[in-house]
Amino acid sequence: QVQFVESGGGSVQPGGSLRLSCAASGIIFRIKSMGWYRQAPGKQRELVAAIRSGGNTVYADSVKDRFTISRDNTKNTVYLQMNSLKPEDTALYYCNFYPVPYDSWGQGTQVTVSS
Repeated sequence: QVQFVESGGGSVQPGGSLRLSCAASGIIFRIKSMGWYRQAPGKQRELVAAIRSGGNTVYADSVKDRFTISRDNTKNTVYLQMNSLKPEDTALYYCNFYPVPYDSWGQGTQVTVSS
């Protein structure tokens, strides 16, 4: 059974940083392209960043030059380093497959950016 467990969220002031982690199980992680997605209240879930099995990355325009996605295939884990956070980054963050997410999502990790 495929499972995603996200962690690392929290409350920070604008300009702050957070590092999110997502541990995946039930898959051959190293061959899967993975993405970080987020959903803000009243908005649709959107792709934030993705990393292919070969290491190529994709970023939403809104987070380019601020966020960095990475992966550790030995730990079946994907990371999202978030710097220069803005209030509009406030959302529930999830990881899942990319470009087609798996049917089941994890609990997500909440990121709140506020002064």
